[in-house]
Amino acid sequence: MFDFNPKNQELTLHKFEQATVDRLKLLLATPQNIVITTHYNPDGDALGSSLALYRFLKSSGQNVSVLIPNEYPGFLNWMPDLKSALVYSKDQQNAELLLNSASIIFCLDYNGFNRVNLFADKLVAANGIKILLDHHLQPENTFDLAFSVIETSSTSELVYDLIDALGKIELIDKESATCLYVGIMTDTGSFSFACNLPRTYEVVADLVRKGVDTEQVHRLVYDTWSENRMKLLGYCLSEKLTVLKEYATAFIWLTAGDMHKYNVQSGDTEGIVNYALSIKGISFAAFFTEKPDRIRISFRSKGSFSVNAFARDNFNGGGHRNAAGGDSFQSMENTLQRFKDTLPAYKTDIVAAADESSRFQL
Repeated sequence: MFDFNPKNQELTLHKFEQATVDRLKLLLATPQNIVITTHYNPDGDALGSSLALYRFLKSSGQNVSVLIPNEYPGFLNWMPDLKSALVYSKDQQNAELLLNSASIIFCLDYNGFNRVNLFADKLVAANGIKILLDHHLQPENTFDLAFSVIETSSTSELVYDLIDALGKIELIDKESATCLYVGIMTDTGSFSFACNLPRTYEVVADLVRKGVDTEQVHRLVYDTWSENRMKLLGYCLSEKLTVLKEYATAFIWLTAGDMHKYNVQSGDTEGIVNYALSIKGISFAAFFTEKPDRIRISFRSKGSFSVNAFARDNFNGGGHRNAAGGDSFQSMENTLQRFKDTLPAYKTDIVAAADESSRFQL
């Protein structure tokens, strides 16, 4: 739905509680050992927000490191300072030393400690002050400080807002701006969802003024597919796509054998679920991939249908209204059947969302 009501303008600025900003200023007034963490299977927003915050804190005289749970997608390996980040799955010993010595731990782009997966218990046990910076729904009340705004495009946009609130916007250089742009661009599907507020474009405009080459960034993220990844997409669409028109739903599924056949690497399945959602008349899409210990599911929707609620109620997951994830610990066959069995209960809402998304409203 296209909403251009001037009354919504009060939502264009994401204002943090001044007391929380002041407390953070006090914490950063002297050099600290800081670790920036983000979620398991980091995406463009997780990395973009983390790396931009890293550059800002480093330029402010802090001793800062970025800790990533596991390997990041190959199409993001060009990002500024990414090579300096520590990957927990590759260097557990040094990662735990960082956590244990940190006086401040930033928690970016996740709303609960379990989202880091591999070192969740170590994170909980660490003595550092834990600061949440995130835009997901239902944040846990387990952080010492929280900058949580769900009405924004991305955690990267929140990092910009936080630096602005700290009065240090001039410390965002071209490299930091590029990282933030990657986060905003990827978390909005190249500005196709979760970006219907003027503030997002105001931020992006300033990032461009700081030197971001938006065309080059888009090419580096979206136009560097491997041959295997392209063939995988063709296979998904020709052989593994199921469309359930009655429920305005489509889904794609890949077994471990499929993943092996196409030599799937980290990031190769990124965005495939959106192809199912792009079908006319479809407002709910899912993508199932078989992992060693579970079936991982990505959900996407259009309009008012909440995949966050659907994932929470049925597949131990959550996320945003129109983008969420979940897990199943059954076989692929049983998981797909379970998914289909849930649809009748949601049919009215899914179909209504399909009708809503096809209308242009002022």
